[in-house]
Amino acid sequence: MGIGLVALFLVLMLIGVPIAFVIGVVALLGIFTVPYIPEVTVPMKMLNGIDSFVLLAVPLFILAANLMNHGKISQKLIDLSLTMVGHIRGGLAHANILVSMIFAGVSGAAQADTAGVGKILIPNMKKQGYDTETAVGVTAASSTIGVIIPPSIPMIIFAGLTNASVGALFLGGIVPGILIGLGMMLFIYIMALKKGYPRSKRATFSQFFKLVYETVPALITPIIIIGGIISGFFTPTEAAAVACLYTLLICMFFYKTMKLSDLPKIIMETLALSSLSLFALAAASALGELMSYYQLSVKAQEFFVNNVGSEWVFILIIIAFFLFIGTFMDAIPAMILFVPVILPTANLFGMDPVHLGLIVVITLAIGLVTPPYGLCLLLAAKIGNLSIEKSFTAVMPYILIILVVLLFVAFLPGVAFYIPKLINPGLF
Repeated sequence: MGIGLVALFLVLMLIGVPIAFVIGVVALLGIFTVPYIPEVTVPMKMLNGIDSFVLLAVPLFILAANLMNHGKISQKLIDLSLTMVGHIRGGLAHANILVSMIFAGVSGAAQADTAGVGKILIPNMKKQGYDTETAVGVTAASSTIGVIIPPSIPMIIFAGLTNASVGALFLGGIVPGILIGLGMMLFIYIMALKKGYPRSKRATFSQFFKLVYETVPALITPIIIIGGIISGFFTPTEAAAVACLYTLLICMFFYKTMKLSDLPKIIMETLALSSLSLFALAAASALGELMSYYQLSVKAQEFFVNNVGSEWVFILIIIAFFLFIGTFMDAIPAMILFVPVILPTANLFGMDPVHLGLIVVITLAIGLVTPPYGLCLLLAAKIGNLSIEKSFTAVMPYILIILVVLLFVAFLPGVAFYIPKLINPGLF
């Protein structure tokens, strides 16, 4: 029966059924065929799967990102980034990456970054002489940093599944996120020299400090979120709620770019976007019950114990597996389904849950730009009016950069965690 369910899963995927419904249908039919599990388990597990205070952080962080986009804060962050790196050859592409790194510190949602920043920068890059492939590729790829630099929605989900420290995961994501951003900027610089991409006139100190003054309220947001969580003053959900309230206030009263009448539209957009992930998560919770019945975690542990003799081979297998899963499944349901399966084996090898979490989150971040599912790639391709095939080719070099940093984190965790340990050694 298990083979039949796997076949059904693949067939539904191939004919284009949305992944959330694929998971739900397989869970429903699978549980119906098991005599020892009542059918009512499916809706119960789906409801229990999203009946979590921690999961409230998901729509709240997406709301914070949407508030920033509608409040034109994204444009101000782009302007600030241009004053910092615009004078470098390929300056607009560098600013694209830098603003994604800054935006990541507020939203924790890569798709919101792609939509908000991409709508502004992709057309501007094309006007300034960048080819469409570069504009789409750098926008989609840099958006993946949004789930690596804290706050990160997938990290919050992983912490809920494994009881790992959210603060430790957040601190652990800082160095890899910065390394990925710098690696992408180095690649862009080399490409800019070869293709002669333009650069802007160097900004004056007065222009720079004027923009710093204008963006300070927005730049304080990640300090409030991350500082509050690490210090224990906020839970992740409370931090997300504070971020929403704070962003709303600065958009309405400091920047004056938003009215109360704008809120219904923003909330509806947030609900539409967050419902996709939450429904997939609910369906994944039901499928997780079926996987528990078939004792997949026990069988996985037996496989690794009998066939894998070292931690580094286990890590390589995990990376390869989640790279594959990320091509057709969102990070949240992927973690709900498979992290409980691999966690006992990771514990057996003595892996720190925070280390495992970073590996899983960074690997699944690549799935945001790999077809057929990659949402960031699809969004950027649509904005740039570029085919998925050409968009994926354009993003390949950036995927390699992420992979290099991923292997660095996987096999040299001491170096990756050096700065976080200095900031708060009690979390590691």
